[in-house]
Amino acid sequence: MKKEGGVLILAIESSCDDTSAAVLRDGVLLSNVTASQAVHEAYGGVVPELASRAHQQNIVPVVHEAIKRAGIDKSELSAVAFTRGPGLMGSLLVGVNFAKGFARSLGIPMIDVNHLQGHVLAHFIKESEDDNDQPSFPFLCLLVSGGNSQIVKVNSYKDMEILGQTIDDAAGEAIDKCSKVMGLGYPGGPIIDRLARQGNPEAYEFNKPNIAGYNYSFSGLKTSFLYKLRDWVAEDPDFIEHHKEDLAASLEKTIVDILMKKLRQAVKDTGIKQVAVAGGVSANNGLRNAYRDYAKRYGWKIFIPKFSYTTDNAAMIGITGYFKYLDGDFASIDLPAYARMEK
Repeated sequence: MKKEGGVLILAIESSCDDTSAAVLRDGVLLSNVTASQAVHEAYGGVVPELASRAHQQNIVPVVHEAIKRAGIDKSELSAVAFTRGPGLMGSLLVGVNFAKGFARSLGIPMIDVNHLQGHVLAHFIKESEDDNDQPSFPFLCLLVSGGNSQIVKVNSYKDMEILGQTIDDAAGEAIDKCSKVMGLGYPGGPIIDRLARQGNPEAYEFNKPNIAGYNYSFSGLKTSFLYKLRDWVAEDPDFIEHHKEDLAASLEKTIVDILMKKLRQAVKDTGIKQVAVAGGVSANNGLRNAYRDYAKRYGWKIFIPKFSYTTDNAAMIGITGYFKYLDGDFASIDLPAYARMEK
């Protein structure tokens, strides 16, 4: 039942190492609070056990702050939306179980959200009632993150068709691993992005795998990068330090070229020229510039999310939950989390 004052959704995202909560009224964002976990930097990647512990510490204050910033009382909430998967099971369980307890205590419905669909639908988050700069259906979306690289045909809020996806490493994963090999730290995405702005993207060539259809592969690129770097360092032990900007720029260009070549083919084959990008890697400046360049060259209408909506955040879970609320698509209390995509 729609409560007086509109549909108020509390959203919770805890799929990896960010604890996030947001409140939306009729699809308009009122608050979006995220607590990140710096503890993983020392390990060069997310440690699942540490992540779940941090979520347990963060979730109550993050939810409290989101409700406070939204200027509402929890009794006004219409439903609780939560990330059910995919993600790290321990992290997901914290958010899922909190959502179940919170919803039951208020006697309101729960809405389970697929994390990847949330990234795609982040383009529909409104920051004001007159914010109408959203894609119309159907549109294509390049979803690129640490764990996923997909080209998705979005027919409606609940009808998404994966045209192609990575058969091994994701683009973000390849960037993180190459950054680690160079000794630049974790997460590698922002570091490579910053260094690439100062380097020559044509300085070095790396392997671009030839995969059929719209599917991606980045393991060959990662291996090519590793072997070439090993040979260069054998000749000059300080090679990385002297050439890290050019290495970063060349790596970034190679990955962006691989992503955009497949996407352009999908646009040509489907005839759909509304093209969005989503996921953590969509914060990369090289990819954003490529989107703008392709839009000018090929007549695309592009949609690039705000930086705050590229990484894992509860606002994207909230907007997805809002659409499911309007459809009356609610979750049962015994619904489990899932770490991997359901077949």
